[in-house]
Amino acid sequence: MALPSSVPELTGGQVLGVTSAISYALPKPEDKKLTHELTQCLEKHDVFDSDSGLQQRLLVLGKLNELVKRWIYDISIVKGKSEAEAKVTGGKICTFGSYRLGVHGKGADIDTLVIAPRHIDRSDFFHSMKERLEDCKEVKHLRAIEDAYVPVIKLEFDGIEMDMLFARLALSNIPVNLDLLDINMLRNLDHKCVRSLNGCRVTDAILSLVPIHENFKLALRAIKLWAKRRGIYSNALGFLGGVSWSMLVARTCQLYPNAVAAVIVQKFFFVFSTWNWPNPVLLRKMDENVELDLPVWDPRINPSDKYHLMPIITPAYPQQNSTFNVSHSTLAVMKEEFTRGCLYVNVCINET
Repeated sequence: MALPSSVPELTGGQVLGVTSAISYALPKPEDKKLTHELTQCLEKHDVFDSDSGLQQRLLVLGKLNELVKRWIYDISIVKGKSEAEAKVTGGKICTFGSYRLGVHGKGADIDTLVIAPRHIDRSDFFHSMKERLEDCKEVKHLRAIEDAYVPVIKLEFDGIEMDMLFARLALSNIPVNLDLLDINMLRNLDHKCVRSLNGCRVTDAILSLVPIHENFKLALRAIKLWAKRRGIYSNALGFLGGVSWSMLVARTCQLYPNAVAAVIVQKFFFVFSTWNWPNPVLLRKMDENVELDLPVWDPRINPSDKYHLMPIITPAYPQQNSTFNVSHSTLAVMKEEFTRGCLYVNVCINET
């Protein structure tokens, strides 16, 4: 995997996130050498997808996107649209999560979101779209979970596991250049559609707030591997899930915007071994004076938010705490692991 060759340098006049950076220092030759060694180490641990795997994912997403477009066209005709109107209705599949961030590994699933215009509703997706998927020879192991907190269709398409969410926007047509970060996309939507959109909006917001994507992605791969090896990669068990780890790495990148991946990993452990929890981790300032009145994380207004132990706040409105499952015991374990990691990384760097 090639290291980034030419990237813009950030100076003291530029602020990323809610505070100024700790250091704008440029990478030294030894930092680049360590990053090269980090890449080699990650390759040995097989965290990168193969070229054939990447091509297979692109092919699958292309097939699924065409299937979704055809379904939207057919449903539009059924609901009284003319052929001309149905052709310009639009609709698309977007990805989010580790695949969209560019940090997925071999065998990882792909999180997708089907975006449809206002005349197509969720019941259409969980009935006629489900039937169309069931008739598709590439699809296996399909399960529709319509009554989930975030409704989802789970399936395997050509050997690749996928989660498909659905969101109906209050638009008659879905433009090709749709900007999901536009807060107006949330207008007149029900809560399930807002939650379904949240994955794409958060992922895109993280990428927009990180200074140098390649450094962020390589460092995040390293931190994800470490967290899994140390048994602290699980939102369900009270630790952190993928989006939380990505936000912690993104915040480290903001604090050291010119650092290469090996330095970001070192600084990650320094920052979060000394973090004063429950002070929240924020990638950007909270949205204020938003007319949509959706529930957001705010301990000044919501009494229950005051009891969150390790708040890591998603950067897209409506901002939520991604770590509400963290308990006193799991927080203690993670703090110990941050401290241990900081010690070991410093020893490794001093020995080189």
